[in-house]
Amino acid sequence: MAFELIVKNASLPDGRTGQDIAVADGRIAAVEPGIGAEARRVIDAAGRLVAPPFVDCHFHMDATLSLGLPRMNQSGTLLEGIALWGELKPLLTHEAVIERALRYCDLAVSQGLLAVRSHVDICDDRLLAVEALIEVRERVKPYLDLQLVAFPQDGYYRSPTAVRNLERALDLGVDVVGGIPHFERTMADGAASVRALCEIAAARGLLVDLHCDESDDPLSRHIETLAAETVRLGLQGRVAGSHLTSMHSMDNYYVSKLLPLMKEAGVAAIANPLINITLQGRHDTYPRRRGLTRIPEMRALGIPVALGQDCCMDPWYGLGNADMLDVANMAVHAVPMTSREAIRWSFEAVTTVPASILGLEGYGLDVGCNADFVLLQAADPIEAVRLRAQRLAVVRRGKVIAEAPARIATIALEGRPARVDAADYAPRASA
Repeated sequence: MAFELIVKNASLPDGRTGQDIAVADGRIAAVEPGIGAEARRVIDAAGRLVAPPFVDCHFHMDATLSLGLPRMNQSGTLLEGIALWGELKPLLTHEAVIERALRYCDLAVSQGLLAVRSHVDICDDRLLAVEALIEVRERVKPYLDLQLVAFPQDGYYRSPTAVRNLERALDLGVDVVGGIPHFERTMADGAASVRALCEIAAARGLLVDLHCDESDDPLSRHIETLAAETVRLGLQGRVAGSHLTSMHSMDNYYVSKLLPLMKEAGVAAIANPLINITLQGRHDTYPRRRGLTRIPEMRALGIPVALGQDCCMDPWYGLGNADMLDVANMAVHAVPMTSREAIRWSFEAVTTVPASILGLEGYGLDVGCNADFVLLQAADPIEAVRLRAQRLAVVRRGKVIAEAPARIATIALEGRPARVDAADYAPRASA
């Protein structure tokens, strides 16, 4: 039979090499060496890595690419970012939110990022951003999976109309229940918001993803409440706690109790290293806390941990480029976790782990999965993270939707090779 596409001589994230990937009807039809059939298009991977697409499980698409509107975040702090977003919200237009979101999705596709979970603020009574991103979700569906979280940025109870607006957003078709308990006026209000939001999710059969303990306060306890409510309401496997940065400041005895509770509840964790290490620890002089949650300890217990980008050129973060390998690379440095095994895991934390948290169907490189994958200028996941590797080709449902030439430099040095490819500097054997 003739296939739509065959990618030949690929290396796979699980260590297999010399594999051909054949595509038929938008799905992976075969993964094996030496497929001899014809295809409409053949791509020679030349031993480079083919991976499932990148997944960002924590982002704010309603604010993306709004850097400088209506002014810059002069302090670079979380609280000024929240205040600045409050200034920008009344100025938002439906068309502008859509335009910025679509531009960001173009950038994401070019980076092989084909699935995004975006929180969308529901504290604007117009629900303008909600309606805009629902429209964007439909428009990008052919090339990107966009999952939306109803997010009460100003506090579920602290914002006067957030309780009603969150239900309105879910009625419009938002996919996931969100929250921000540490931003409520009191710890008790925060805990009450966790209970209420989990009850809404249970009643509606939805997933939960709460901004949780995104502070340096070692006494913040909302992830504990989230784990307890997950068990009480039978939400195991449907709940994620995002950020969890206060855990970096908690005492070890309390954490030794907390992490088993998360494991028992089946609560996943989402860390956002680019943002967490720049927004946390702002009240410290020296020594200064890094502000990331306890990723190695969670992994050791088998708690699912994913890495998100969170922000890109918005009131909170003036950098970013939709590159999930940038996120993984930063996590390796900031945690730190520089063993070969941990670096390899960081690649999973921006691919397979967040895909599981989002519940993506047909994700992966097995026969029968959607033919969605990325060809990278690297031999294996470790080298992809080291290089933040060039995306040579991005495939969605068997069609190449983005291509970029190899990143190879030409040099003029006497007695030296004329071309330098950073991918050629990988060790001969990656453990």
